Amino acid sequence: MRVKNEELMERAFFELGKDSPFYNFLLLFVDRIPSSATRTVRLRVTSRGRFQLLYNPDVLGNKPMVFTKALLKHECLHIVNGHILIPVNKSREKVVWDLSMDAAVNQYIPELDAFSLPLDSLLSEGCGTDNERFFVGPPMAYPGETAEFYHSWALDFMGKKRSIDLELLESSLSRVDSHEDFGSFELPKEFIEDLLKQVISETLEKARTGMPEGLEEVMKLVLDNPVLDWRNMIRRFFGSSTYVGRYRTPMRPNRRYDDQPGWKSDYAAKLVVVVDTSGSVIEDEFNAFFGEIDAVARITDSRIWLVQVDETVQSVMKYSKGMWRDLKLVGRGETDLQPAIDYSQENLRPEGLIIFTDGYTDLPSVTRRVLFVLSKSHNPDFVSEARSIYGKSSVVFLS
Repeated sequence: MRVKNEELMERAFFELGKDSPFYNFLLLFVDRIPSSATRTVRLRVTSRGRFQLLYNPDVLGNKPMVFTKALLKHECLHIVNGHILIPVNKSREKVVWDLSMDAAVNQYIPELDAFSLPLDSLLSEGCGTDNERFFVGPPMAYPGETAEFYHSWALDFMGKKRSIDLELLESSLSRVDSHEDFGSFELPKEFIEDLLKQVISETLEKARTGMPEGLEEVMKLVLDNPVLDWRNMIRRFFGSSTYVGRYRTPMRPNRRYDDQPGWKSDYAAKLVVVVDTSGSVIEDEFNAFFGEIDAVARITDSRIWLVQVDETVQSVMKYSKGMWRDLKLVGRGETDLQPAIDYSQENLRPEGLIIFTDGYTDLPSVTRRVLFVLSKSHNPDFVSEARSIYGKSSVVFLS
């Protein structure tokens, strides 16, 4: 029986590959290993730099073929979304990030629609799905977004619905796959990033046929390599003061003709980016900061204001993509972010501020919308205070 069940997985690989050149190409990079210790399926990267899918043949042997093929799509989509690079957060919000990743990929698997529960419904009910045949889908009002967007949205949603018990939610969830190996590698993370970029680049070049609608933009975000999804961050946090684009999308039906895609507009606010250039911030952190700042400039396709500050404002300039190559960092003294905030709010009058820092300073007072971007080695006390005053979703981290 076990051999027969393993043959079912091979058949699922074959049928999915036959159905879709896109998934067929991705599956070339995935080794499958039967494992009775695995609950259902578990994706990881081996010490030889291969994606490996552990699966329980006895469990999957009792499932219909459509279910197994949907699981294979689910794991492939975790790969091309870059989720496998992100370590599972051991904090209280782990369950929210897990659900956000799953919602982001399940929306591209049409055969799961009948078995999906929207993220907002799941959180509102405060309980998990009691049947592993059910999957989490995106919030009903926000299809077509990324895991980062859904995570930020969920934190805000839970802040308004104060009765949600995350511990209860996590204990009652019945997940079909495991994310425990995400972000955990025997090889250097840089090697895994290069491997992932190679897989995505070759897939976009050679196997677009059968690619889910809307997925290409997400894959290109991974290739561009910002850690954060700035398009959704800007849209979510800073409103819509500057028009930067309009495109057709099937995720938003035409109001007049239901069978036609509608138009969706992208906007970018007037932004000020504040960079902590004090002595506590090291060179690697500056490099990470400006990788993200350049991503902001690319997304807005317009100039943003860049303010460098240590204990005083050191530099104020308009910034556009690529300027980091010739940018001179000034500062390296003690840390006080407040002068930069005061100057920006009084003179530049932005709709929102993005503040890059390690957090080893007092929390500034900000009267406009604010997003704190913390370096990998950051001050946890700063994070706690910022979240208590400006909200949980006001702080994000660079891994």
